[in-house]
Amino acid sequence: MLVPPGPGQTAGAGQARCPYLVVRDPDAVREVLHRPADFSPGNALVAVTPLEGPALRVLQRVGFALPPVLASNDTGTHAGIRKVVAGYFTPATVAAMEPRIRELAREAAGNAADRLDSSGHVDLVLTVAAFPPAVVMLELLGLPVRDLADLKRWGLDSMELFWGWPDEDRQLELAHSAAGFYVWLRKLVKESLAAPGRNLFKSLADHGLSTPEMCSLGYFLLIAGQETTTQLISTTLFRLLEGSGPVGWNEAATETGSRTMVRHVLTTESSVPTWRRVAAHDTNLGDAPIPAGAEILLELSGNPITSPDGNGQSSAYGLVFGSGIHRCLGAKLAELEAAVTIQETAAALPGIRLRDHNPERIRLLSFQAPRTVKVTGRPR
Repeated sequence: MLVPPGPGQTAGAGQARCPYLVVRDPDAVREVLHRPADFSPGNALVAVTPLEGPALRVLQRVGFALPPVLASNDTGTHAGIRKVVAGYFTPATVAAMEPRIRELAREAAGNAADRLDSSGHVDLVLTVAAFPPAVVMLELLGLPVRDLADLKRWGLDSMELFWGWPDEDRQLELAHSAAGFYVWLRKLVKESLAAPGRNLFKSLADHGLSTPEMCSLGYFLLIAGQETTTQLISTTLFRLLEGSGPVGWNEAATETGSRTMVRHVLTTESSVPTWRRVAAHDTNLGDAPIPAGAEILLELSGNPITSPDGNGQSSAYGLVFGSGIHRCLGAKLAELEAAVTIQETAAALPGIRLRDHNPERIRLLSFQAPRTVKVTGRPR
């Protein structure tokens, strides 16, 4: 159930150590998530690699601040803020977005088919997986759809800065990117407060949040709310074309087949395979004593960080998006987007095959996916 920390657990070409107490058993993972008073989310968004002085100075110059608001909030304010944000992710709202999601997915798949027709090869991450989730997230939150390429770059850079193992030079590069994102976000908050109609930041301001608090919430929501969906779609496409899933490419062109494949990837190698907690005080998990301050890594699905030898286990599907009071609010939306995108892509691109069976991968503490899914063929 518990795997003690040690230097033997490595990932990312040997660069990353896992100095955490790893919890793999699904029942134990669920117990930790349902005991927030004992296992605080306060470390959920703390940089895995402590930021060095040059990177910190870059962030400080733009007033970069991430007070705990949602995912890392262990105070009494969490429930009220979560209720405000949840109002944008109700089952009815998500269901109403399906036609728009399908429209975007069909358009993206058509563009990929056009590129295949003209050149004989295409990257499905860039053409199919990358941008529709960002458009959906911004529209859902009532925010303007713009600067999508920048948003995707900022998202990946921030993930690496906070969940990766960059050296000092790379940290500095990533910090400049994060600072640019934060400046953009602060302007977006200001603009949104003056905009007509309903949007996330107006709702948060009405609830009493300050600008730094809104920026903190928006910073990670605008990353997690779309980039993790892109990564889920990317992994699902790769495993489908590799032939390692429970359904084949042709079957994935059906609603049942696409949903089956997405569910399979979620439970075996989701885009968010781990999440962190910290012991708020001396406590126990089962028969194991947990000292105050112990850093805990929860295994939500299979991944090479907690199981570099490939002998780990996958948690139950119900844990993939977390559990308890901090469960991912966008779970149903992400699964819907992934299934619709897979279905439309498989339908539009019959007969394609992988061009690269060993792509470069995003491999961070809590995020994983192939960076590219390059395919070849002439579907039309």
